[in-house]
Amino acid sequence: MQDVMKGVRVLEVAQFTFVPAAGAVLADWGADVIKIEHPVRGDGQRGLLQVGGVDNRAAVNFLMEHSNRGKRSLGLDLTHPDGRDLLYRIARDADVFLTNFLPAARAKMGIDVDDLRAVNPSIIYARGTAHGARGPEAHKGGYDSTDYWARSGSGMGMRSEGEAPAMQPGPAYGDSIGGMTIAGGIAAALFKRERTGEPSVVDISLLGTGLWAMGAGLAGSMLRGNGDGGLPTAGASFLNPLVGIYRAQGGGCLMLTMLQGHVYWADTVKHLGHPELATDPRFATPEAFAEHGDEARAALQAIFETRPASAWRDSLAPMKGQWGPFQTLAQIPDDPQVVANELIREVDLGDGTHFRLVANPVQFDETAPTLRKGPEHAQHTEELLLELGLEWEEVTRLKEAGAIN
Repeated sequence: MQDVMKGVRVLEVAQFTFVPAAGAVLADWGADVIKIEHPVRGDGQRGLLQVGGVDNRAAVNFLMEHSNRGKRSLGLDLTHPDGRDLLYRIARDADVFLTNFLPAARAKMGIDVDDLRAVNPSIIYARGTAHGARGPEAHKGGYDSTDYWARSGSGMGMRSEGEAPAMQPGPAYGDSIGGMTIAGGIAAALFKRERTGEPSVVDISLLGTGLWAMGAGLAGSMLRGNGDGGLPTAGASFLNPLVGIYRAQGGGCLMLTMLQGHVYWADTVKHLGHPELATDPRFATPEAFAEHGDEARAALQAIFETRPASAWRDSLAPMKGQWGPFQTLAQIPDDPQVVANELIREVDLGDGTHFRLVANPVQFDETAPTLRKGPEHAQHTEELLLELGLEWEEVTRLKEAGAIN
C-alpha cells in the first residue's frame, strides 16, 4: 500500500523548498495537500530565474516540481478578510497546518497557532524555521546554506585542513533533508493524536536538522573538549588506508570505507589485481598494516591511477569490502541500484510527455511512490472553492474583490 496518508488533509501556507518539501512527501504518501499561494505572486520560488546556474524558467520548473508535486494550488490573499475566512473554512476539516512564514507574517495574516486552533482545536500545527522557534533569532529568516550547511558545521567538516569552507552540495540540499524530517514529525504527531486525541505543535529548524546530521562528529568534539574541531576534517590521513578517497585515471574518484581494514586487505588487493600485497611483510599482520598505513595508502593510490573509475567499478563489484563511486548528477539516473529500487520516477506532464523526479526515499511494502506533477499557480482555486460549497456567484465576487485567483 502506497497511500498510507490517504484521508489526511494538509493545509500548507509556505514557499520555497524547506517546508513545501514536507508537503510533497506527504502528498507522495497519499495525503491531500492544499497549497495556499498569493493570488498574484504565487510561491516566491516561481520567480527565481536561475538556480545554481541552471535556467529555472523552462517548461518544467525543477525546484517547484521537486517540492510541490502532487499538491493542489489555491490562489488566496490572506491579508484580505474574505481570503482569510476561506482559509479558516478549509482549516476546519484539515488535519495538519504547515507553514514556514516568520512570526510577524503569521500574526499579520492570522495564521498562528491560536488562530488555527480557534477554528479547529484538533489541528496539528507544523512550522519550519531557520534558527528554531525560540531564542534571539527566532524572528529571523534563513536558508539551508546559512543554517543547515554553514552554521551546523557541515561546511567546515567537508574540507581539508587549511582549506576554505566548502560550498553546499547543490540547490535545496538541506531543505530537502529538512522536509523529510518535518514529514516524519507530522507522522508522529498524527499517531499521537490518534492514540490520545491531543494535537501537537511540531517545530523543525534547518539549524536543528543540520546539527542532527553532524551529531556524531559534534558529540565527539564535545567529549574531546578542545578547540580544534574535535574530529579529523575531510581528507585527513587515517591510520586505516582502506578508509579514504582514491583518485582513478582520468579524474574519477572512489570512496573506500572498510572500518576493519586488515580484515578486508587480502580480498581488496586481490580484486585490484595485486594479490602479492596481501603477503607483503609491511601489510601481512594487523600490527604491520597499521604501522605502514601511509605506504599502503600510497600503493593503493598508484594502483587506482592505472585505470578509470568505470573500469574499477566492474572489478570491485564482487569485493567483500564497502566502497562507493563518486558520481556526477548525470551518472546517477543510470546507477543500477537507483534503477532497481525505482528511486527516480517518471512524472506525466499531462500532454503525453514525461519528466523525471527523485522519489522520497521511504517506500512501503516494497513499492515506489507514484509521483504526480506539481500544480500551476492557483490551478485548483475554483475546484477547491466548489468543494467548500460556494456557488459560482460567490466565486465570481471573491475574484472581483481580489481575495482569490
